[in-house]
Amino acid sequence: MVKAGKRSARSAFFLFSGKAPFQYGGQAVIEGVMMRGPENLAVAIRRPDGSILVEKRPVPAWTRRYRFLGWPFIRGLVALLESLVLGIQLLTYSANVAVEEEGEELGSGEIVLAIILAVAIATAFFVVVPALLGQWSAVRFGPIGQNLLEGGLRFGFFLVYLLAISRLKDIHRLFAYHGAEHKVIHAWEAGAALQAEAASRYSRLHPRCGTSFILLVFILAVLLYSLVSTPSFIARVVTRLALLPVLAGVGYELLKWSGRHAKSRPVQALIAPGLWLQRLTTREPDAAQLQVAIAALQAVLAEPQPKPSRRLRAGWKGR
Repeated sequence: MVKAGKRSARSAFFLFSGKAPFQYGGQAVIEGVMMRGPENLAVAIRRPDGSILVEKRPVPAWTRRYRFLGWPFIRGLVALLESLVLGIQLLTYSANVAVEEEGEELGSGEIVLAIILAVAIATAFFVVVPALLGQWSAVRFGPIGQNLLEGGLRFGFFLVYLLAISRLKDIHRLFAYHGAEHKVIHAWEAGAALQAEAASRYSRLHPRCGTSFILLVFILAVLLYSLVSTPSFIARVVTRLALLPVLAGVGYELLKWSGRHAKSRPVQALIAPGLWLQRLTTREPDAAQLQVAIAALQAVLAEPQPKPSRRLRAGWKGR
């Protein structure tokens, strides 16, 4: 258990040293939570027998190996790519742990096929179809109107998607673990005890959540795309895809900035839509789910950090 007094001393050090404190965060996985620290990350998963499995590994060293990748507006794209790679590894790993009693395991071919299908569907619904309808409406609504229509359609498709998948039982549990991650991070940042009862009192919504990042990208896309002339449908689609790294970089910086100033009333008004959207991607967790999130966070807070297991070095494969 990490005591609040140590955190207060650490905060004072950061205040007088001029260094910003590390912002802990993570993501939900199947029957578990991943938490990321400055040097290591840990994933805690509730096994079928009720026990909690905790595994650790070093975080990707991309920005430490190549310092320019940590520059503002570049680090956003790097963080997005890291999250995608880690997310795929962690979801595969957690899925295999969840079915270990059944003697089944997801193969690499199944994972690759699922990823390709997901990317194709996302590109169609969030890029191609809105761009097609936006291009069709250019004569009637003009450049500004067509970009607003395209952005509205893109966001509308996203809302329908969230509402549809939230009805699935497994996704509902995944969203509850998402809520557990947020509550535990809130408790840590507030200096509360890392216990399920204490963490349950905090909000399941968090200003640094990836859901808020997605909303920022949607809004920025309308503004940025309005500045680019696209004479044809093909040019419109290519432009949308080519500018995604720019949107990721700017959106990431805005998200980090809003997280540091979340107590400011003007900033609270700006982040309110993102918090509202999180009501769709999070659910209230139970005590058992909070315990899993706490186990993951405590693992990255503990010192010294052990070396990753052989299984983790092999790529987070299932048991």
